[in-house]
Amino acid sequence: MSETPTGHQPSRGHYEIRFQGHLHSRWASWFDGLNVTDESDGITLVQGPVADQAALHGLLRKLHDLGLPLLSVTRIGPEQPEAPATASSSLTSTKETP
Repeated sequence: MSETPTGHQPSRGHYEIRFQGHLHSRWASWFDGLNVTDESDGITLVQGPVADQAALHGLLRKLHDLGLPLLSVTRIGPEQPEAPATASSSLTSTKETP
């Protein structure tokens, strides 16, 4: 059985997902309005706001279904209008302060 901490509400965050390979432009709509950028080194960057952890897992499942090697997932931070940018942190080490 899975338990979630009491009072913890998942928040919308901004993510950068990198994977090996480039997609044809027709696949961009598959990523729910996120920015899809082909980099010159053969890596694709998908970035933008993601509603919650379930939506993030859905995006990762799409990459898996396409057979694309995942290189990194980075949470940039919670979406905060007009707030200064914060340092990037790894998805696994993200901590929220009260």
